[in-house]
Amino acid sequence: MLSKKTKYGIKAIVYLAKQEDRTPVQIATISKEEEISLKFLESILLTLRKNGLLGSKKGKGGGYYLLKEPEDINMANVMRVLEGPIAMVPCVSLNFYERCDDCPDESTCAVHSLMEQVRDNTLEIFKNTTLADLANQ
Repeated sequence: MLSKKTKYGIKAIVYLAKQEDRTPVQIATISKEEEISLKFLESILLTLRKNGLLGSKKGKGGGYYLLKEPEDINMANVMRVLEGPIAMVPCVSLNFYERCDDCPDESTCAVHSLMEQVRDNTLEIFKNTTLADLANQ
């Protein structure tokens, strides 16, 4: 299940992507427009900034803004920043692989095989969906 952190993070960056002039937007504005707790949103936007998706400007006219064009931001990157691994189990994760303690042989494990397919299909959707796609819906 998608965490609220990820859901709100996506809502916030879609909001930023819809800003035509690309000027910084105050957290309070995003919070109000998207109905997200201000404190929670501050934490989410900070995570996105630390991971190179957002920039910020202090002072008058300050706020958060996208560092790249929306069409250059794919959702696989956003999901990994906010949610962590895309795979549902660690034994099929491409970036966070861990062997399952209860699995004697991954090559014959039905769960492993199924979860690889789920990962691959999910990853394909995330890789082929950009922030621009979401902002233009």
